Amino acid sequence: MNYENLYETLQPRHKSLKESLALLQKLSKTAAKETDSGDIRNLLKDLDSMAETTAVLSSVLESMRDAVSGFDTKAYFESGEFARQMLDACQEKGVDVRGSSPVFEMFPYRIKLDMENQDVYLDRKKIQCMRPRSFVDTVRSSQEKLNKAAFNPGAFASELADAYDTAILKMKRQSGADIYLNSLYKYLAPMSRFRKDYDQQSFAFDLARLYISGIEETKNGRKFQFGPSRESNKSIRILDGNGKEYFLSTICFYNQEA
Repeated sequence: MNYENLYETLQPRHKSLKESLALLQKLSKTAAKETDSGDIRNLLKDLDSMAETTAVLSSVLESMRDAVSGFDTKAYFESGEFARQMLDACQEKGVDVRGSSPVFEMFPYRIKLDMENQDVYLDRKKIQCMRPRSFVDTVRSSQEKLNKAAFNPGAFASELADAYDTAILKMKRQSGADIYLNSLYKYLAPMSRFRKDYDQQSFAFDLARLYISGIEETKNGRKFQFGPSRESNKSIRILDGNGKEYFLSTICFYNQEA
């Protein structure tokens, strides 16, 4: 099962539908003028043409309805065909994707397929879409919009440093120690209502933009550096501007010695 087959079936019928509607509108305007002028002979002819066009229109609509109702959306999702074709579309369109059904990551978005209700979620937003190619286009468009959004890496680095200082105090660690980025996220967004507006995917995206920026110190001159970890579950996956992946786990802030 492939939505593209249904798409190819519907396209010419959409064209026929459009043509019939245009003709019907044209005949309607002509009939109105004939009614005003009292041109009964031509009015009867155009009314007959309108009836014929309406019959064609009704036939096209019925055939479209039959084609659409015959598409088993439940089987499409449960068989894994939607997911497979979505992955194919990602490869075709150059969209990085990781994970397996029903949960995927298209950085920085989390994608979830709801098999029971045949819904697709882009983070927490439900996207009603049965066409994998169209959904991937939506993701790519959203990614491009995010990448064009204004971002101040220096300001974010300073905010991250403040969270780092709070974590150092709370965790009773020495200044300059490596702190897991996942731990700092909790200090950046300490309350659940904050995490709803600024989720971990958004945090990862900001980390990626900070990493790509190339800056290595805050506005007040404190140096910082990211570090790895052997514990993969504590790593945050990011992509650079060329789509190359990196795994960031820790960060430390320190003052440059004279």
